[in-house]
Amino acid sequence: MPRTLVIVNPQSGHGTTARRWRKLEPKILEALGEVEIAHTTGPRDAERLAREAVRAGVERLVVAGGDGTVAEVATGLLHADLGRYAVVGILPLGTGCDFVRTLGIPNDIDAALAVLQNGSARRVDACHVRFVGRDGEPAETWMLNVASFGVSSAVVEVTERTTKKLGGTVAFAIGTVRALIGHRSRRVTLRVDGELVADEKMVLVAVANGRNFGGGMRVAPEARIDDGAVDVVGVRHTPTWRLLAKLRKIYSGTHLGDPLVVFARGARVEADAPDGDVALERDGDALGRLPATIEVKPAALAIIGPKA
Repeated sequence: MPRTLVIVNPQSGHGTTARRWRKLEPKILEALGEVEIAHTTGPRDAERLAREAVRAGVERLVVAGGDGTVAEVATGLLHADLGRYAVVGILPLGTGCDFVRTLGIPNDIDAALAVLQNGSARRVDACHVRFVGRDGEPAETWMLNVASFGVSSAVVEVTERTTKKLGGTVAFAIGTVRALIGHRSRRVTLRVDGELVADEKMVLVAVANGRNFGGGMRVAPEARIDDGAVDVVGVRHTPTWRLLAKLRKIYSGTHLGDPLVVFARGARVEADAPDGDVALERDGDALGRLPATIEVKPAALAIIGPKA
């Protein structure tokens, strides 16, 4: 059996993982056998744990957390050029858990453990994200699912203050409606593979490696995680009432043909906001602001998913 480290984010799922862990740990040990377990203690701690573990000979990392924790593990490996030395498994315990939807990993923990036992690893793309940090200095990270800017960053902040008792999908839906009310669109200059695709006020731009974000919105229904490209989906400025009326299209993935939507596909995305600050989030975590550059690294990581 490969040497395995389970990286647990006790704050994932709005803190529910910490409360559930006493019941979850025996299931994990029964399913995976002898494993090492480490709990994160703060932001970016999963980066350090993943990097140090693989350097010490760990061959399999199991992330018990949400999309943000998975992205931190990817960042820890890829910043250190360790993406070839370990496979990554996921136990979805976060609020949104959107990346696993694209992978076909069930949200049910017992079913997700069965995937870890019986599934197979596949190489997936990752994206290097360069941006302006909250301190105003250049910063960088990696993302596996979706990086977005505009109202989506406000949605992340509002959702963090919203009760999760009804589940992540409902929490994100409530957060989306609240964030849209009073949101002011900003002009965004957007280039994909060097070609200008937008220079206008935008409500939202999603740079998608996976298909879903926001607790189940099918923002990029045609995206693939192994094609060496991202799908770029932008929503042009329009009155809030029109946006609210069209939300169902994003949930069903039928919005790409809408006149309000800008769509492009490529391996390098450059975005700037000439008229003011536009906030940036990655896999459900607020990062900083534009300008940002997002570049695809094909087949960067091996992720355990269901057998084809």
